[in-house]
Amino acid sequence: MCRNIKTLYNFEPPTSEDEVRAAALQYVRKVSGFNKPSKVNEAAFNAAVEEIAAATSKLLASLETQAPPKNREDEAAKKRARFVRRSA
Repeated sequence: MCRNIKTLYNFEPPTSEDEVRAAALQYVRKVSGFNKPSKVNEAAFNAAVEEIAAATSKLLASLETQAPPKNREDEAAKKRARFVRRSA
């Protein structure tokens, strides 16, 4: 799992298309081993990003939960606190 891919489900405000695309891009980069593909691989790379972003959007739209939405600022604060504990 890529460490830079963040949880996208059940947040207020809802996850944006840009966040979904960024996660898809990070995933394709990790799987392919390319940070930036060569010209010959660019079309396949970009197609994979778009397909994964579409599948992710479809998944997020179909999920259901009874849990209240998470607050982005609270989750970011928790993540910073975990980092501080690990760094100390």
